[in-house]
Amino acid sequence: MPKERILVVDDEQNARSALRTILAEEGYEIREAVNGEEALSLLSEFAPDLVLCDVRMPKMDGLTLLRTAKAQGSEAVFVMMTAYAAVETAVEAMRAGAENYLVKPIEVTAALLFIEKALEKKGLSREAGLLRERVRERYRLDGMVGEAPEMQAVYELVRQAALTRATVLVLGESGTGKELIAQALHEQSPRKDKPFIKVACAALSETLLESELFGHEKGSFTGAAGRREGRFELADGGTLFLDEIGEMPHSMQVKLLRALQQREFERVGGTQTIKVDVRVVAATNRDLVAEVKDGRFREDLYYRLNVVSVTLPPLRRRKGDIPALVSLFVEKYGKSYGKELRGLAPGTMNALLAHDWPGNVRELENAIERAVVLAKGPELTADDLPPSLRGPRPASRDSSSLVPGATMEQIEREAILRTLEFASGSTTRAAEILGISVRKIQYRLKEFGAEKAT
Repeated sequence: MPKERILVVDDEQNARSALRTILAEEGYEIREAVNGEEALSLLSEFAPDLVLCDVRMPKMDGLTLLRTAKAQGSEAVFVMMTAYAAVETAVEAMRAGAENYLVKPIEVTAALLFIEKALEKKGLSREAGLLRERVRERYRLDGMVGEAPEMQAVYELVRQAALTRATVLVLGESGTGKELIAQALHEQSPRKDKPFIKVACAALSETLLESELFGHEKGSFTGAAGRREGRFELADGGTLFLDEIGEMPHSMQVKLLRALQQREFERVGGTQTIKVDVRVVAATNRDLVAEVKDGRFREDLYYRLNVVSVTLPPLRRRKGDIPALVSLFVEKYGKSYGKELRGLAPGTMNALLAHDWPGNVRELENAIERAVVLAKGPELTADDLPPSLRGPRPASRDSSSLVPGATMEQIEREAILRTLEFASGSTTRAAEILGISVRKIQYRLKEFGAEKAT
């Protein structure tokens, strides 16, 4: 294992030499700098894990070095040293990004323990970041996250179908990510360099929808001032996503069926037959089998669209994915709103797991965005969530508050939820830490949510 690197910055020769000797004996790799200017040049060359820096120095003092290093993107942990134990100096150093400060003369045993803890914290942070990346690579599909077996089956089906030109029907409740599936099918297909065109079938009247899909000739209807290409033409060579296909008027279903079967059509008011090569992905939150039975949707069109069917499970059936999704959204909106967030305060995850999420992943994302906007500290609390989601007040972080008097179920719940927070929402990593199966964690998360809902 490579040695951890420490840069000692102090204008006093005796102080630097003493620290170098002590830290080298502990196995650290040490470099020295006599002032902030010299230290800056060593930050990129030596790439220290920790900088032990005096506050008062000539040319460039410690606080200026700290601010400059952070502005340049240094990931080193800064520990400031000062003979002036002024509260103002300590507060200023912490606000500038220091981990903490030591007061001279330095007590060696305490200083070594503190340095060890600071480096351990940095290592855990780095490990958590790498873990998040590994989790996303394994359990992600072009913007979607899910460890649940149902989602893994969806991802595998999408990867297989993407390589073909088969028409795909995406089914699922509103907010489950149907458009993301359509986008993933396109991005993983040989058509990825061609257009991806979307049409919201429910948003247009029958006349406008026909023009939107197939285009029109000049003068074909009132307001048609010139020729216009339709979405089928614009998507030639690529993918056409027909959202809310179950809302399409019956007469338009006939025209769409012909375009799918023969891969040709005429513009509204035109006579020229136009041939296109388009891969169609359709989506709906309706039960199309029931719609066919009731005569509201053409049976032949249904079978033409349903060559490959992808059904997205609602979020309430895969609550084990909530921690990973929350971690993703916290990071996304933390960056978007310029906030440095560590994650969730105790009790917040309980409130999220208790909710049934009728709006699915979209509702969860909106709830986390709201919480990030309202957050007053580095952790999201239950009070930051929408009123309908607020659970009990956050509990103390002191796990001893559960013992004695707590049941084994309560202790198990606390262990699982806190380990998930530590593992950035990864049930795989949490299972490794706790020594249990991923399936057991996912099962317990569903149980926790059911308990809170009753």
